[in-house]
Amino acid sequence: MLKDTARPGDLIRPATAADLPAIAHLCAAHAAFERAEPVPADLATRLEPALFSAHPRAWCLVVDHGGELIGYATYSREFSTWQATDYVHLDCLFVTEPHRGEGWGHALLSAVRGAAAACGAAQIQWQTPDWNTDAIRFYHRVGARARPKVRFSLPARPAEN
Repeated sequence: MLKDTARPGDLIRPATAADLPAIAHLCAAHAAFERAEPVPADLATRLEPALFSAHPRAWCLVVDHGGELIGYATYSREFSTWQATDYVHLDCLFVTEPHRGEGWGHALLSAVRGAAAACGAAQIQWQTPDWNTDAIRFYHRVGARARPKVRFSLPARPAEN
C-alpha cells in the first residue's frame, strides 16, 4: 500500500473484489477516452476470476481518493521468447480527468514498477494510442522508450458465414 502523505486518506492499494463495480466504471471511462469499443455490461463479473482467483491472471492497483476510486492500473506477468525472461505487461493505466496532473499516474506506474521488480520481471511493456500525446509525453518523462509496432487483433474463432 502506498500512502500519499500530501493528501491524507489518499492511497494506492491493491484492488479488492468489493472494488469491482468501481473498476468496471473506470474501465468504461478509459475505453471511452481511448475511443475503443464499450466494455461489456458484465465486466465486473468477468474480471473477478481473472483478478481474485487462487491463481490470478492479472493484478489491479487502484487510487483510493478518500473512498472514491479515481484511477487504476492493471498488469500481468508475461514471457519474452527473444529475451528468455519474464516481463510485466501494463494493460491499463488510467486516472480520471479531474485528477490528471496530480501525480497519480506517476505513482501508479511506480507501484507497477515495484511489483514488476518484486516478481523478477526484467521490464514493463505497454502501448498507448498514437494520438494520445499527453500520455506519450508522460511516458517519455518517466524514461520509457517508444518502440513502433503495428498492433493487430484477431478473433480466436473465425466468423461463421
